[in-house]
Amino acid sequence: MKKTTIFLALALLTVMISCKRDFLDVVPDNIATLDNAFANRNEAEKYLFTCYSYLPADNNIYQNPAMLGSDEFWTYWPITSLSQLPVNPQLIARGNQSVTTPYINFWDGKEGGNPIFRALRDCNIFLDNVQKVPDLDPSKKMIWTGEVQFLKAYYHFYLLRMYGPIPIIDKNLPITSTTEAVRVKRDPVDKVVDYIASLLDTAAANLPLTIQNRSSELGHITRPIALSIKAKLLILAASPQFNGNSDYANLKNADGTALVNTTYNVQKWKRAADACKQAIDVCTSAGIQLFKFTSIISMPDRLKTEMSIRNSVCQPWNQELIWGYTNNDGSALQRQAMPRVDPSRSINESPLGQLAPTMRLAELFYTKNGVPINEDKTWDFSSRYDLKAGTAADQGYLQNGYTTASLHFDREPRFYADLGFDGSVWYMENTTPANPWLIQAKSGQAQSRKLAFGYSITGYFAKKLASWKFVIQDGQGFTTENYPWPLMRLSDLYLLYAEALNEAEGPSETVYQYLNLIRDRAGLQTVQSSWDTYSINPGKYRDQAGLRQIIHQERGIELAFEGSRFWDLRRWKEASATLNIPVFGWDIEQTDATGYYRPKLLFNQKFVAPRDYLWPLEENTTIVNPNLVQNPGW
Repeated sequence: MKKTTIFLALALLTVMISCKRDFLDVVPDNIATLDNAFANRNEAEKYLFTCYSYLPADNNIYQNPAMLGSDEFWTYWPITSLSQLPVNPQLIARGNQSVTTPYINFWDGKEGGNPIFRALRDCNIFLDNVQKVPDLDPSKKMIWTGEVQFLKAYYHFYLLRMYGPIPIIDKNLPITSTTEAVRVKRDPVDKVVDYIASLLDTAAANLPLTIQNRSSELGHITRPIALSIKAKLLILAASPQFNGNSDYANLKNADGTALVNTTYNVQKWKRAADACKQAIDVCTSAGIQLFKFTSIISMPDRLKTEMSIRNSVCQPWNQELIWGYTNNDGSALQRQAMPRVDPSRSINESPLGQLAPTMRLAELFYTKNGVPINEDKTWDFSSRYDLKAGTAADQGYLQNGYTTASLHFDREPRFYADLGFDGSVWYMENTTPANPWLIQAKSGQAQSRKLAFGYSITGYFAKKLASWKFVIQDGQGFTTENYPWPLMRLSDLYLLYAEALNEAEGPSETVYQYLNLIRDRAGLQTVQSSWDTYSINPGKYRDQAGLRQIIHQERGIELAFEGSRFWDLRRWKEASATLNIPVFGWDIEQTDATGYYRPKLLFNQKFVAPRDYLWPLEENTTIVNPNLVQNPGW
């Protein structure tokens, strides 16, 4: 982990570089310092870290819109003890995005967003000058070049996903550029996608298959990372948001250039499937595989399955991780996810548990039979809010004799691995399999609301995001094992491949194979067996539309709380249906089970289509540069 410390220090130092921005950061203003910046290896490496330092902090709930901007989490409002920024992304989930001052603005580097166009400028400067470094080994020059080529591509991808068509910043404009030259236009989505894909291919050819020096170089970009992000890019390009979307028929530059192709093309899915398979093959060559938990501690099989699920995210640098983010140690995220599980600690201890999963997410997970709760013919969906007491048969998942909701019984292992709730158990390294911590969250109990802040508004806790090595200390402290945030892990790639194949060719044994690899790790039967045996719609997986629904739900479950759902709902064009449904939680202020287990309306979400599918360009930006057309609805 030595590299992480060095990387953070240099990133924090170099990100302090400031400049005046006109229109976009495409004109370098630090030419006088370039000779010094690339005078030797050490100085060049500092500039390399500068290029890395702009990576969005996706493990920070106040800087990553995908965490609080959707329907996975909800927090109490408006009071919050951790909002140190002027912007809370839950404003986006509440339908309050603004065109005058957009929240999480990565275009201009404002309101919690990093200045991505400045990042592109610095990447171009690095690529223009790295070959001049006199004492840098040629092989290292090639690798560093590949790393920055990747970062340049990724920054374009990040903007594309948020804003749709963007200007391609391939080269920095000279400082002698005219005002009109700096007033760049947006490029069509298909052109942007082809540019990014080509740049990722170029980067991949320069990058190593694996990190050779794991003690000092973890966090650097590798070939599997580059090809996996290319797969994600092409999936985005093939998805309904940008593949035949008539909502963008009038999104054109002033010269009439259409910015989104409104004609559906199945070949985009085939291209995406090929890219996914290429990335999977390279990951296999690099030894990347689905994580399976091993321990010298004796524990039942159901707990081993739970720990495989939890630690596929929380175990640092595990074999499933393709790309881990290291610019932020993630301790704040764990603190926000973790309730005060230790009953011996006071209400003033550090863990807060305020990152509260919604009831909608709790209902998304399958039954123990591996099908949706409203499809399982053996599971009473209509009585899911009724009360029921845990029995000895439920031990390991629920507390024996403790009354909770029927919704919490007979669910799949990922439900219990990802969520904590009233009546559940929480295994940690400092507990034993036979005596885990007990979650009791009704008013007045150990995990209930005690103060004006630091509690779950829904009654659910994000167990998945807290390391099993989290220890609450006396006073205000805690210790935990920090982990690199999974920007890309193998299960994500498997699901992307299954999705692309189904869209390109329909159901097939290969699609089932990759879905079932993930389901097997989660302790579930195959898709075929589960639907044939337990579903009221047994033929669902044999039909392309039915299998699409299964794949979408599988992604929602497997990647829950990792920031995937926010973007998936948009690229599938499902956000307008899903994010106009009210947000519910339990009635957490009640002391008895009858009062507590009543679904309580927390907010009526509002998502306006097509407006909210893309970020607005700040109003002032379009005034300063009239060549930049605004996104629809803004």
